[in-house]
Amino acid sequence: MYAGQKVPIQNVSPCPVSCSLANSGHKGSPLFWFCNTFCTIHLASHFFFKHLYIKVLPLSVLTPTHPYFAPALLEWYPRHRRDLPWRHTRDPYAIWLSEVILQQTRVKQGLPYYLDFITTYPTVQELAAAPEDEVLRHWQGLGYYSRARNMHYTAQQVVREYTGVFPGTYSELLRLRGVGQYTAAAIASFAFGEQVAVLDGNVYRVLARVFGIASDIAVPATRKEFQALADTLIPAAAPAEFNQAIMEFGAIQCTPLKPDCLFCPLQSHCYAFQHGMVQELPVKSKAKASRTRYFHYIVLRHGETVYLKKRGAKDIWQGLYDFALTETDTAELSGLALADAVTALGGQLATDRAEEPVVALRHVLSHQKVEARFHCVWLEQPLPPAALNTSGLAPFTPSEAHELPKSVLIANYIDKYWK
Repeated sequence: MYAGQKVPIQNVSPCPVSCSLANSGHKGSPLFWFCNTFCTIHLASHFFFKHLYIKVLPLSVLTPTHPYFAPALLEWYPRHRRDLPWRHTRDPYAIWLSEVILQQTRVKQGLPYYLDFITTYPTVQELAAAPEDEVLRHWQGLGYYSRARNMHYTAQQVVREYTGVFPGTYSELLRLRGVGQYTAAAIASFAFGEQVAVLDGNVYRVLARVFGIASDIAVPATRKEFQALADTLIPAAAPAEFNQAIMEFGAIQCTPLKPDCLFCPLQSHCYAFQHGMVQELPVKSKAKASRTRYFHYIVLRHGETVYLKKRGAKDIWQGLYDFALTETDTAELSGLALADAVTALGGQLATDRAEEPVVALRHVLSHQKVEARFHCVWLEQPLPPAALNTSGLAPFTPSEAHELPKSVLIANYIDKYWK
């Protein structure tokens, strides 16, 4: 339910103060007693032969405006904001680059990547002209590699369709690949001063707590409710400063687990603080349990050569390099199964090399866990060209393999266990 929604009165509990029990305070409070005592009035479902509608709003959003909100954040922000490089520019390319990198990434982790990208590719033209493998190599370790591929494509799109100049409005920015509502709002407000509110995890948390919104933020439809509220709060005179302020406020003041409520400038207005619901808001339903996959990497080596392949589409780590892979239902791969897999790849086991221990590594992704086993296999002779064509494997020296774009899992194995 969102601010301003109209519902038939027969479908709601007719509370004379237009409140819902979910927002009527704790049991035992005067407000809870009042609502439960007097919400027994039954009104007719028709009035002059028409449905009677009322607006059902949380008590915290009954007032039409919230004049305290923006001034409080704009006063707090200059005294507490972190000094970050993308806050010293209005260049839409630099702002876009920072927003892409910081999606689902903490500032501390993303900052070195931003500095690396803005140094290596100072302009959108230079990023567009770079090979994809090179871009993925610079991205290595950030995860969610589709962001890097979309970023590279978008740079080419800006050069190709917009002569290297980023679109200057929110609606036009949404036409770029990988640029969603949040990123478009950030660029439009930070670079061009457009009055459009950003909505990320930090903003959800601040709004849910201050205004007592109990809608599940994991439900896509909830975005409209929060966006409508955010759009009423952003001041026309300072849209960029306000958007930066509310995101920073959620990042360092109104944090998920231990918010600094004692020194919060919004404390007296905060629904969650006043009702003891800071840890309950925002409401977010749990994601589905992640599945476990068992990867058996067959690391084929011959002399100074190691064989890797580029991963295809429709799976994790698309476009990155790894070894020959056998996926099973269990964490074990028998010696016979391993030998059969090597033979199927066109390889012949070297008889003069001792068997090397299997290396086990675990990698946790947002939606799945990978239990990986690395089986180092030395070959009697190089893989023949026909085998390379069939398997997609290619020969590399160890130094070349280090420079290939790889997942963190493969990079960790190479860095720790290769001699």
